[in-house]
Amino acid sequence: MTDHASDLDAVREATDRLLGAVDGLDDGSLAEPSRLPGWSRGHVLAHLSRNADALVNVLRGRPMYASSETRDADIESDAPRPLREHLADLRTSGTAFLAAAQVSADPGRTVTLRNGVTDSASRIPFRRWIEVELHHVDLGVGYELEDLPEEFVIRENDFLAQRFAGHPGVVPTTAVTEDGRLWTTGGGSDGAAVTVRGTAADILGWFCGRRDGSALTVDGGGLPVLPPL
Repeated sequence: MTDHASDLDAVREATDRLLGAVDGLDDGSLAEPSRLPGWSRGHVLAHLSRNADALVNVLRGRPMYASSETRDADIESDAPRPLREHLADLRTSGTAFLAAAQVSADPGRTVTLRNGVTDSASRIPFRRWIEVELHHVDLGVGYELEDLPEEFVIRENDFLAQRFAGHPGVVPTTAVTEDGRLWTTGGGSDGAAVTVRGTAADILGWFCGRRDGSALTVDGGGLPVLPPL
């Protein structure tokens, strides 16, 4: 069950970890490639700041972005900024998001995100938590999937397993950890069911496209190809 206050605390903590890591970089390192194809570390940080603004828009009943083109142009224009500007923007936009999420009325209402995706307003803090944690990993500065809070890994795996459930391109799939934690997904394809085994972090890496799944073992067939997020 979503705990709005707890999720906001988690966003604060994740943002503090991110800011601490970024504060140790320099202008040159921001221009270096991130782990996301075609994006520098500056692109990742610019996206995080603009995503915070966009989620404030969502909470206030406005379109998340004016357009996809505007979103992309804002990231491109902000990416080359010096470190001090990125840090200031991350702090300001992050604080504005937390304030908007704290006072948002009727958290049970349905809100519209990018590309017409809808969700409950109560889940917006968790969606922001996802952005901060996974893009911190994408920076490639020593923060790995194994460093993510356990609660986050479990909930994000729950979220992604649900997202791929019934997908026509994914065979029935069960992902299992050594300690018996289990996620079921897929099922929209006529192929034989498979069982994927590995750590919760490696399963998350496969689910979210951050790892190729080579650390996983598969019973019943090959590793399913998941659709992009």
